[in-house]
Amino acid sequence: MLKRFLTVSLCLLALTLPGLAQTKKSTMKKAAGPVPDKAALQKVWDGWSTLDPANVAKYYATGPHVYFDIAPLKYGSFDEYSNGVKAVVAGYKSAKFTLNDDVAIHPHGDLVWATATVAEQMTTKAGKVEMGNFRWTVIFENEDGKWLIVHEHVSAPLQ
Repeated sequence: MLKRFLTVSLCLLALTLPGLAQTKKSTMKKAAGPVPDKAALQKVWDGWSTLDPANVAKYYATGPHVYFDIAPLKYGSFDEYSNGVKAVVAGYKSAKFTLNDDVAIHPHGDLVWATATVAEQMTTKAGKVEMGNFRWTVIFENEDGKWLIVHEHVSAPLQ
């Protein structure tokens, strides 16, 4: 009986060791600063309110990342996004974007995803004021201690 117990124990130990050896350490980095909060999200929209993408570039990661906007459909990097937005906002002289009270922020290790609706007021160069609300989903990634937007989706509800 003792011999059988030792044999079973040895087999269980032999089966368990490879699993323990393959345990992976987490690759998540500690953020140098606090995760983005509502005030940080509003700063992104304050930058967009200037109608100049150069004023928000510091919030966006470089390289290939997908950004969905109201128009056109999609951009493959912030450089594309910046150039596309310039054409879209060329007909406007001012804008104001304000986060509504439904901001939801979800930290998850090196990522933070957030959702909100955004109130917009834009004035065309002809003086027409356009107002409305749109949806915003954004994903930040901790890159060397700095939270940068790596994905964004902006959409307007169907009228």
